[in-house]
Amino acid sequence: MGRLEGKIAFVTGGASGLGRAIVERFVEEGAKVFLGDMKDEIGQQIAASTGATFLHLDVTREDQWIAAMRQVTDASGRLDVMVNNAGILGPGALETIEIDAWNRLFAVNVTGVMLGCKHGALAMQKNPGGPSGSIINMSSNAGILATATDPGYSATKGAVRLMTKSIAVNFARRGIPIRCNSIHPGPIDTPIFEPWRRNEDTTALLMKKLHTMTPMGRIGRPLEIANMALFLASDESSFSTGSEFVADGGGTAALHGE
Repeated sequence: MGRLEGKIAFVTGGASGLGRAIVERFVEEGAKVFLGDMKDEIGQQIAASTGATFLHLDVTREDQWIAAMRQVTDASGRLDVMVNNAGILGPGALETIEIDAWNRLFAVNVTGVMLGCKHGALAMQKNPGGPSGSIINMSSNAGILATATDPGYSATKGAVRLMTKSIAVNFARRGIPIRCNSIHPGPIDTPIFEPWRRNEDTTALLMKKLHTMTPMGRIGRPLEIANMALFLASDESSFSTGSEFVADGGGTAALHGE
């Protein structure tokens, strides 16, 4: 316990799924956590149950980012950890993509992450005692290996992967101690899988797909990703920057079926 004692953290998409697990884990380890989300009611409930602070945030809006970071620094005087977790699924196969859905996907998954990195880093550079901090960007194993049926999602998560590396190297070469790393989950047990669990047939189909996608043959748990984020947020990862941390049950380790 206490691995994040005294640290101030901000988590986007903190009202559900991986974001909620990260908020809960960070609080357990002593961080003062702010969670940003557009789901006001659920976000307030999670804040009340964990002791975190909820802020309404549309990650695609720079004005809302500026306001959120001002609230964090006014309340706490610093920012130590930024987790850019908010994201949405893609619009599907190439021939069916609608341009509005495509643009929304990139606005949330790429521009939203960029704005979090930008304004998180600006806050971290003003920390008392000098610049410092850890930026954690949520990518996907689909940002390493492509998904054939959703080119948009893979494109955005691949963009997050390389944007992370660029930001990390830029700060490192300038001598600014702000680290930036990406996490690449495989399929994780979040509400996204609920439609598959409505009957025995779809549940069986889900398990068959997972055995193909992950050599471990199961869905990952949100806590397993939250623990990865905890490591990157803590001083234990002080020599890690510009790296991709994969937690996908072995899905990117071998060709499917081999």
